Parts: sequence; structure tokens; C-alpha cells
Amino acid sequence: MIIIPARLKSSRFENKILADILGLPMVIRTAKRVANLDDVVIATDSQEVIDIATSYNIKAVMTSDSHQSGTDRINEASNILGLCDDEVIINVQADEPFIEPEVVQAVIDRVKSSQETFTMVSLYKEINSELADDPNHVKVVVDNDGYAIYFSRSKIPYNRDHYTNVSYFGHLGIYGFTKKSLNQFCSFAPSHLENIEKLEQLRAISCGKKIAMVKVESRSFGIDTKEDLANALCIFAKE
Repeated sequence: MIIIPARLKSSRFENKILADILGLPMVIRTAKRVANLDDVVIATDSQEVIDIATSYNIKAVMTSDSHQSGTDRINEASNILGLCDDEVIINVQADEPFIEPEVVQAVIDRVKSSQETFTMVSLYKEINSELADDPNHVKVVVDNDGYAIYFSRSKIPYNRDHYTNVSYFGHLGIYGFTKKSLNQFCSFAPSHLENIEKLEQLRAISCGKKIAMVKVESRSFGIDTKEDLANALCIFAKE
């Protein structure tokens, strides 16, 4: 099941999930992008979002307005829906209206193939140095086995000696879990690093849990600001 956390208020771009994206509210455009992959549910704290989802025949559930992260919100939704422990749950952010379906499918496939007791999967892609400098684009460093070492809004790794062959990797904020591991993740207290960077995935790393990373090619990016929205519309409106 794909669950889209849809908090209406956002500190950087209030009500962004309702912004018009080529004739559809952003959250609806996102839901329709992935609707052919699995059942889709919007998890929100707003009756307005519930009503809009209903008008487009998309299922939505009401969740608490006190969640600190989207993953906490989809966990509540999964419990409301009564999903079983081995259900594959994909967290697709509401601000990814141009995400490629094949990218989300890569997360689904990796979760299904996992033999680990704690399953958490996410995505990354190579980015240029300019994007690596932007704190709105989260970076990740990955070990030789394909697991995340750290995520940051800062440019990592730091190129101390100015090597010319440094690669930077951007994190795509899509996560895959089993229902059991999602519950486990949300049982952990928010971590010090998570609170500093405002990156929920650091909660797992702080607790010694592995996050399997799948490298993909993607032109999509999360829309965090009005400038991001203008840029996305400029890029994708022509297609």
C-alpha cells in the first residue's frame, strides 16, 4: 500500500500540498502518479484535504495534527486501516507530484526482497555540486553495501583536498517498510540528530538500524518552496 502523508501547514510553503500542479492540487497529482502501482491512501490532518481527496475518488484517512514526521503519520494511518505486519507500505511524500512510477516501484521491489528483521528502504541519485550546496536538497552518503551512513542538509562528504572526482548523492524522500518495521521505527523516540537536521530518517540511524538505499535516475524533486514550484512547472509543464 502507498500512503501519502499530507500535512496541510508547512513552515516554508504553507498549504503547498494544495498548490495547483497543471490543473490538479499537488497531493492529488502525486496520488495519481503512483495509483497504478498499488492501493493509495492519503493520510492527513485536514478535513479540507479529506474532502478534496474524496472529490477525486481517492481514499483518505484523518490522522493527528501533532505528528513530528510524515512516517509517524503514515504509521497511524496503517493502524487505522488495520494492515497486517507483513504488508509492504510505501511512504510517498505529497510534494513529489512528478515522481516517476518506476522509481517508486524500485522501493517496492527492494522491500519485497528484504531478508532483514528491520526493513527500511529509500532512494538516492547522483546530483551536481550546485544542488549539493542547497540545504533544501538532502544529501546522503552510502557505504559499500548500499546502506546509508548519514543524511544531511549540508554538503557531504566535505571535499577537504578539492578532489575533482567527488560524487554527491541526493536523497529522494520516498521510504519503504513492512508494517512491522514501520511500527518499530515509530516506537523509537525522536533522536538528537533528527531534531537538529529535521530529517526523520536519522532516527533509524541513531538507533543503529540500517536503511537500504537504491540508486535510481530521476528528474523529480520535492517541492519545498515557491521557488521549487516555479522551477518544477518550468521543467515539467512542457512535457
